Amino acid sequence: MHRYIRLAAVALFLAGLWAVFEFSGLRSQFSVQAVHDSFERHLVTGLLAFAGLFALGNLVQIPGWVFLAAAVLALGRLWGGLATYVAACASCCTTFAIVRLLGADALRQLPGRLSERLFARLDAHPLQSVLVLRLLFQTVPALNVALALSGVRFRHYLAGTLLGLPLPILVYVLFLDSLARALHWPLPGG
Repeated sequence: MHRYIRLAAVALFLAGLWAVFEFSGLRSQFSVQAVHDSFERHLVTGLLAFAGLFALGNLVQIPGWVFLAAAVLALGRLWGGLATYVAACASCCTTFAIVRLLGADALRQLPGRLSERLFARLDAHPLQSVLVLRLLFQTVPALNVALALSGVRFRHYLAGTLLGLPLPILVYVLFLDSLARALHWPLPGG
């Protein structure tokens, strides 16, 4: 019964945060242009605001590509990609900490053969599992929540995130940069 209370606490927290975000009008403030403008005003505070917005966005299910696009359009390929990497890692760690605090390892306590097999694989190769999941799903909020509730150690989560995010971010940055050039969008330094 305790595991269901923890899962309910996580679900209620995320739903409540989403509702506040959605119904307060804050969602309309989340756009490529808003993030771009934050960088334009001041780079250092813009980067801190970007990381904070990315973390909040991850908690309320805003896709990471919005932040990536804003960073690349505001800062260019190199600095936009680096800013996205730093903010994405911070966002994933923030989500992990909040969800783990509320839900502990509630998913691990669910019965069933499938969960036993999944957790056996995660326990046998935690770093490799997180790395592969990051390569496939990047910063998908549901992945962050599931990993936080899985009982995986933070050090494996962090290392898998740090190692797994650069390649997909690079692919998205190059794609977005190519798209922006093809559509003649203004880019920094070009």
